[in-house]
Amino acid sequence: MRHRARTGIALTLVLASTAVAAGCSPTTGRAPQGASAARPDITSCGRQLSFERPPERAVTLDQTSTETLLELGLQDRMAGTANLKTKIPAQYRDAYAKVPVIAPKIATGEQLRAATPDFVVAGSTDLYTKDRAGTREELAALKVPTFVSAVDCPQHGEAGKSPFELLFSDYEQLGRAFGAEERAAGLAREQRAAVAKAAEGASGTARDGERPTVVYLYSVFNGMPYVAGRTGLPSEMSRIVGARNAFDDMEEDWPEVSWEEVAEREPDFIVIGDLSERGRPGDSAAEKRRAMAEDPVVSELAAVRDNRIIEVPGIELDPSVRSVHALGLLAAGMKDLGYVR
Repeated sequence: MRHRARTGIALTLVLASTAVAAGCSPTTGRAPQGASAARPDITSCGRQLSFERPPERAVTLDQTSTETLLELGLQDRMAGTANLKTKIPAQYRDAYAKVPVIAPKIATGEQLRAATPDFVVAGSTDLYTKDRAGTREELAALKVPTFVSAVDCPQHGEAGKSPFELLFSDYEQLGRAFGAEERAAGLAREQRAAVAKAAEGASGTARDGERPTVVYLYSVFNGMPYVAGRTGLPSEMSRIVGARNAFDDMEEDWPEVSWEEVAEREPDFIVIGDLSERGRPGDSAAEKRRAMAEDPVVSELAAVRDNRIIEVPGIELDPSVRSVHALGLLAAGMKDLGYVR
């Protein structure tokens, strides 16, 4: 208890000193071109967030959030990043190099405190815990707004909004917070067009009234496959392109299953998420192909025998600014496999 009390006091003092320093900074209140004069409130996972001025020292707690802010051109407003899972794409590298890395993996409360943030952004709620960056309640008490992707809490979004629309609402909400509304709106508009393009062939995929089934193989750990369940983004990707996720009956994002269960679903084709940059055993596409070829049951599936396999970057199968790229690869791969008439 004493340790937590000291941490809270220290964080209060550091954040207070940051606010004073910001008040003396000539860049305080600077907003990107197209920013509105008044700072509107935004909402995030059922919470209303208020800003006296656009954030100047944002910290992102995961790679997804980092790349979203970089795509919005906000690297000069970032005081730290954390939790890098794969290499930063070439288009973001120069901007990323300008932002301090406060933690190579998941950030702790101490590491976040040292960055003196005025805004914290994360893709999921599980990064805001007492043993990680601190709870949202703790940070709110210290006047630090915290943002969570709407994709991680769809119950607080508009009824019936698709995961991609929730993702696009993230861009728009963050654009309002930083005064980058025009850039955020442009990004959402561009990615909506990419989703629409991927959906163009969906109506022609059904054969005998049935959509082709797909298994998404995300990782293989200790010999066991992890696949996309109903609540993950791949189920929505499948719907958009006119396919059906074979594990839609499992209420998880990435459940562990057995190879026998994969074989029982008899997917028409398989999507492999290549996570080779992460570097864990079973992460690369080549290792996943080998695991399927060596399994006595799965190796007999027509999808494996006939190489009806599509490879996409694994990180793009989780909601991020890069997910529309994986969606495009999925649509193109289905066309190459003959599923789009």
